[in-house]
Amino acid sequence: MNKLIETVCGLLTAAALFAIMALTFFDVGGRKLLSNSITGSLELTELLMVVVIFAALPLVSLRGEHVVFDSLDHYLPQGLRKIQRAMMQAVCAAVLLGLGWLMWQTGGQYLETGETTAQLKILKAPFMYGMAALCAVAGLIHLGLVFRPTATEEAGEGATL
Repeated sequence: MNKLIETVCGLLTAAALFAIMALTFFDVGGRKLLSNSITGSLELTELLMVVVIFAALPLVSLRGEHVVFDSLDHYLPQGLRKIQRAMMQAVCAAVLLGLGWLMWQTGGQYLETGETTAQLKILKAPFMYGMAALCAVAGLIHLGLVFRPTATEEAGEGATL
């Protein structure tokens, strides 16, 4: 399952990032060479940034690459660090699953009202549903990490969050 998440989210992130790069290249080139930019390029870039951020979220969660403040961890006993790590994973799971649920609700509202972007009239609902699903995936990853020991704990070296 991890391999599937890494492949799908990695491809989504890479494709969106490449699309941003290509769009920016052609937009700037058209502006400088032809005095004409691509219509709606800012909107497209914003939507693609949403894809990059939310598709990368499960990857960051899966690899444990979130920003962490751990300067006091070496003062805590091993048992307390395990409890702290499990609580942190549970809070992350709850927040991400809750956020995913709220985004799914917002996507439904956007679909009902036909909410679109201002210039290109692209429906916002599919993006909200995608954001919701990717938040939920990241939340489920954190939920799975609540009771799983870290690699350093398995090696017996002690964990640093």
